[in-house]
Amino acid sequence: MNRDLMIKQLEANKNTWDIVVVGGGATGLGAALESATRGYNTLLLEQDDFSKGTSSRSTKLVHGGVRYLAQGDVSLVLEALHERGLLMNNAPHLVRNQAFIIPTYAWWGGPFYTVGLKVYDMMAGKLGLGPSVHISKEKVLKSIPTLRTDGLKGGVIYHDGQFDDSRLAINLAQTFVENGGTILNYAKVTSLTKDSTGLINGLTFTDVESDKEYTINAKAVVNATGVWVDDIMHMDNPKEKANVKPSQGVHLILEKEFLQGDHAIMIPKTDDGRVLFAVPWHNKVVVGTTDTLVDHASLEPRALKQEVKFILDTAGRYLTRKPTAKDVKSIFAGLRPLAAPSGDSKKTKEISRSHKLIVSISGLVTITGGKWTTYRKMGEDTIDKAAMIAGLVDQKSVTKRMAIHGYLRNFDPQDPLYYYGSDISRIKQLIQEDSSLGELIHPSMDYIKAQIVWAARFEMARNVEDVLARRVRALFLDARASVEMAPEVARILAQELHKDETWQKDQIAAYTELAKGYILE
Repeated sequence: MNRDLMIKQLEANKNTWDIVVVGGGATGLGAALESATRGYNTLLLEQDDFSKGTSSRSTKLVHGGVRYLAQGDVSLVLEALHERGLLMNNAPHLVRNQAFIIPTYAWWGGPFYTVGLKVYDMMAGKLGLGPSVHISKEKVLKSIPTLRTDGLKGGVIYHDGQFDDSRLAINLAQTFVENGGTILNYAKVTSLTKDSTGLINGLTFTDVESDKEYTINAKAVVNATGVWVDDIMHMDNPKEKANVKPSQGVHLILEKEFLQGDHAIMIPKTDDGRVLFAVPWHNKVVVGTTDTLVDHASLEPRALKQEVKFILDTAGRYLTRKPTAKDVKSIFAGLRPLAAPSGDSKKTKEISRSHKLIVSISGLVTITGGKWTTYRKMGEDTIDKAAMIAGLVDQKSVTKRMAIHGYLRNFDPQDPLYYYGSDISRIKQLIQEDSSLGELIHPSMDYIKAQIVWAARFEMARNVEDVLARRVRALFLDARASVEMAPEVARILAQELHKDETWQKDQIAAYTELAKGYILE
């Protein structure tokens, strides 16, 4: 996957594209892959980097949604559990079975949650990951020795999926290209074009790197821009009402010592009715999340003080050692693209997590809502609609059982490169050719220089942030350490992308400024 090659591919295409997808997050990538694998000539455009927005800032769970079951959204849970199983089969190098424990501090907690989770298991059917069972206080503490013991009665264990979100995004992009798709990051759509009858027949976009403007023709345009879908819809119709309510979710990263063992914690009902997770991830712990409606979408949303306080206070009530601001290695916020309610509700719990398709009078196909777990089904539904709008020959979906780039079943989970799957051998080949590429970039993190080279050559990383935030996860795991890594990343990237020293200095400065937002002072 090479950006220069993608530009050439784009410019060489003199035909009208069958489908153009705008948005390179989970939803857009799922739709684009669905389109290409049906044999449609497909282009995907992303204004920044793949998964830069919401799709790199999740709780890192591939899950059915236990809390949605409690809310009575049975159809969403059924769909998500099915998709969870498919994704685990299609990307075993990225998705793994994670055991969760719900600690119970009331006598009724064990039976209550056990019954509910048995229903969750039944709904998963053959794609279930393991049975839920009630366990004793002793077993709970053996699994999570850092859990508060006062009043602990026992717990319920259940299973869900855990993954690396931005790595899956990159692998989906690679799979899309391998199936004949053309993809560009840093390609910002500026307007939609229409024919004499008012139907959309293409769009214009700017290559942010070269500042060159392109006008392309398309039989159908898919708006899969997440929290920015209204921006594209307003290009089509300036009077279009808001279709998305952005909801902010904040996560804190703590050291593994706060959650010793391999089990995750799920607190099903906090003081304000929210769910709190503490999940092992890349030898750290992700703790979150919040659910706060915001007025405006931002590529770099920032956590509110009350959100940070809520997470630290709630985690502190369940852990033997209460985490403080000084313990936070990184903090990140993401915006969920919730489908806006028809009424005036301001409560996020009243806004559906299901996805929603909107077809404008002009033929613009917009997909809103949804979550990472159901990205494939969202893509399938979207392309069913877009293909009909475009008048394309009907083709059945083939993505249910299609291996995603990097697919590998037998690998060493202790290998720091495990999440590259089948690409591990190619990365190690780089080290054989140049032994210096086997060196660590930072002494406290297990990333090596070969990963920077790999990201530039084969994963379309264009700057220091692309590498440290999404190709490797340093920014999200230890923001301060990632700042110390920036000069070396800039140096190697400059060699790969043929940039000068001024570019390196600008990159280091820009990344240092960006990372300040991930450091809790």
